[in-house]
Amino acid sequence: MVSDNAPIPFGRPMLDSDDIDAVVQILSGTTLVHGPVTMSFEQAFADRVGTQHAISVSSCTAALHLSLLVNDIGPGDEVLVPAMTHVATAHAIEYCGAKPVFVDVEDDTGNICPNLVEASLTRRTKAVMVVHFLGLPCDMNRILAIAEECGAFVVEDCALALDATYAGQKSGSLGLTGCFSFYPIKHMTTIEGGMVTTNDESTARAITQRKAFGYDKSLGERTKPGIYDVSALGYNYRMNEVEAAIGLAQLSKLDGHQTARAANYRVLRECLQECENVTVFEPAKNESISSHYCLNAILPRDGSIDRDAVVSDLKAAGIGTSVHYPRAVPSTQYYREKYGYRDGQFPIAEWMAAKTISLPVGPHVGPGDAERIGVAFKAAIETARRGTTTD
Repeated sequence: MVSDNAPIPFGRPMLDSDDIDAVVQILSGTTLVHGPVTMSFEQAFADRVGTQHAISVSSCTAALHLSLLVNDIGPGDEVLVPAMTHVATAHAIEYCGAKPVFVDVEDDTGNICPNLVEASLTRRTKAVMVVHFLGLPCDMNRILAIAEECGAFVVEDCALALDATYAGQKSGSLGLTGCFSFYPIKHMTTIEGGMVTTNDESTARAITQRKAFGYDKSLGERTKPGIYDVSALGYNYRMNEVEAAIGLAQLSKLDGHQTARAANYRVLRECLQECENVTVFEPAKNESISSHYCLNAILPRDGSIDRDAVVSDLKAAGIGTSVHYPRAVPSTQYYREKYGYRDGQFPIAEWMAAKTISLPVGPHVGPGDAERIGVAFKAAIETARRGTTTD
């Protein structure tokens, strides 16, 4: 049954009284940072992902930066990164003074292409940053094997991939580190915040130090209050107790939210199967399971369907959309001017940037809403086709 015509935003924070109560409890106490709730959240998240360590940080960008920094990525090094991702993935490489080497993506998943990864290796390649695009797992066995051959390590950008699985393993447990985002409309939120997961003890220890100014002793390790040394250049990348408390409350509801996402995705995907020449990426390798962040519908390359017209019709129907992402990263002004990239160098990423419409499937999409989105999308596509034909 189709629901009423209330607006459906692309995303919405899923906060309730449990989250509010968790915040009030922290604010009613005396510890706002360096506290036990943050440690509990880290342990619970590590258990969820299936890693030995989880280190809370201020954002996924901080997680990506620290993953490279503590493993000695710096000037003269190259890090391979997909051309289609959020710009933060590439920025983290720039923060280290290293060079991002962009690699085009697969036309059936949007993930970094392993064949092109192999072709892009040089003696300066020190790491590969993979992005599980919108929660679709990359071909990790192949990428890990390629990286191992050249002595590089792999960082997983899991900003949109919480609970995605590859060959029975959770995203964030496959590379040297996994980097997660808790931005308000992600799978779960801490308002702002992120997490690094890893099974490598030395990496976990180094990230823990570098996220807090480079202190040689954490607050709990100081035998004399206020006495510490600084043994490395560090940053203020910590998560506070309020954010961690929200994170714990969100984790307790995550199973239900993920079930709703998967169900909404299936309904919407079924509706869109009738849309000829509209591409929808699906996981296909090693029994992979998507995190179902959203559904990306990608319009034909030939321009036969006008994206702006479709988005306008969906907006008029009360349906929010987004674009993941509006430009291939090497096509953005900063990277184009710094490295001299030109249009046409990354054809799949450029096609996606020009033709993608991201549709909502989050738990805020209620009963009947996914069907309503699908019906409205099909109608908008047909209207746009007729308009193009008439022109």
